[in-house]
Amino acid sequence: MNTVTDPMVRLAARVDAIQPFYVMELAKQAALLERDGRDIIHMGIGEPDFTAPEPVIEAASAALRRGVTQYTSALGLQPLREAISAHYASAYGLQVDPARIVVTAGASAALLLACAALVDRDDEVLMPDPCYPCNRHFVVAAEGKPVLVPSGPAERFQLTAADVELLWNERTRGVLLASPSNPTGTSIDPDELKRIVQAVRARGGFTIVDEIYQGLSYDAAPVSALSFGDDVITVNSFSKYFNMTGWRLGWLVVPPSMTGAFEKLAQNLFICASALAQHAALACFEPDTLAIYEARRLEFKRRRDFIAPALETLGFKVPVMPDGAFYVYADCSNVSHVAAGNSAALTSSMLHDAGVVLVPGMDFGSHAPREYVRLSYATAYPKLEEAVDRLARLFGR
Repeated sequence: MNTVTDPMVRLAARVDAIQPFYVMELAKQAALLERDGRDIIHMGIGEPDFTAPEPVIEAASAALRRGVTQYTSALGLQPLREAISAHYASAYGLQVDPARIVVTAGASAALLLACAALVDRDDEVLMPDPCYPCNRHFVVAAEGKPVLVPSGPAERFQLTAADVELLWNERTRGVLLASPSNPTGTSIDPDELKRIVQAVRARGGFTIVDEIYQGLSYDAAPVSALSFGDDVITVNSFSKYFNMTGWRLGWLVVPPSMTGAFEKLAQNLFICASALAQHAALACFEPDTLAIYEARRLEFKRRRDFIAPALETLGFKVPVMPDGAFYVYADCSNVSHVAAGNSAALTSSMLHDAGVVLVPGMDFGSHAPREYVRLSYATAYPKLEEAVDRLARLFGR
């Protein structure tokens, strides 16, 4: 009998077009060091150290006991869609019809659905560089072409309306933005966002805005892109503000005319989001639970207010103060510990020599990636203090 151990099945070309996620490689290295007994402080992966609060856990337990674990509508539980709609009214002063809300298996599924619905082969989608790497890979998975636009501190590391007007051509289909952004923690100024939406609309394109960190805004009341027209598509999630990363639950708000298309795609690609997670998420919008989230938001702000200036004392530059999420995008080109502008070597040294995990800019695009590192302050305040002390010793500060 012949045994085939390595069938030479051809992989799809899109696999080669998607690059590895370097943050996960660093996480694997850190895990090996921890296995050998090293104490590692994790400031790499963007995951809140807070987990789902007790009311959410209780809601999940009650749902299990009731046995409500069957498939839901592809668009999501109607009570959850209504609760999300009410949240827009209370938090943002926006009236969003629940019929426009599509509950998804996390923001990743939401972005995949959006790209499947809107991007054809070879369509170009504009996005800032740096940006969350998976965003460009969602476009690639739909056989489109992400166009990364170099965006520096002067633009708050964000796309601008001037970029749209300059770079739009016959192949451009739309823009994919994030506000606040991963990796930079910066938001798009509302007036600039309005101009972007208007510029895209004038060209018959789509605007997708990832707003998964919008609940974690610190310096001003957040403004949703939905304020600028019901043709805008927004993505949100229960992972970050609501601290439910592993529950894999998110949502889209889509134009009224597109709901049917998104429902058809969701039915075929995902069937539905987790029923258990949906029932649990209803508890997120109770007043007592929202009070917990508000206290946690203020704790994230306290961490930001500590770590950003602390980085400056270590020799980093923070060219734009992050106003949301839980990231600092820091310029490491003047850190004397390694050769200037070598973020990969620097993060490797910080991990192996100080037990501190940060991420080099190479994950987030091709615009000056060697000069930047991303720090996630989604870890306990005492650990942030210890990390600063370790790096000060490493750098001789």
